[in-house]
Amino acid sequence: MEKRVSDSYTEQVQVLMQGNMNGYQRLFGGKLMEWIDIVAAVVARRHSECNVTTAVVDALQFQGPAYANETLLMAGKITYVGRTSMEVCVRTYVEELHGERRLINTAYVVMVALDEQERPTEVPRLLLETEEEKQEWLAAQQRNILRKQRKERNI
Repeated sequence: MEKRVSDSYTEQVQVLMQGNMNGYQRLFGGKLMEWIDIVAAVVARRHSECNVTTAVVDALQFQGPAYANETLLMAGKITYVGRTSMEVCVRTYVEELHGERRLINTAYVVMVALDEQERPTEVPRLLLETEEEKQEWLAAQQRNILRKQRKERNI
């Protein structure tokens, strides 16, 4: 069985409240990490049709701040699948009132599909339809190789 990237694409929107801010009045990074993990889990659940667990947060790059009362948009999509794992890219944007979006974070999260006994279970293959999806897949393959090398070296 194969699924398209678009089958599991997920967006989450938040209006940033004062309780989400750190001491510098910027979005608290830990709160953003929580939301990213939720978006990644929804994407992986939609793709696998299973419960999932977070295995690796491979990259989490903060590229800009977000402030109270701004609109935050997180967009998640599958970039790679293994036998039981899925790499999900979650990009986070601040959406201006006029609709323009400014990228503030890119994260790659590896999720593992679980069966009823909470053991890893196989996931559907990924049908790559666009050139962008193929490029994302190739980049994800390289990240997967690097993850395996780090794991072997216990880094």
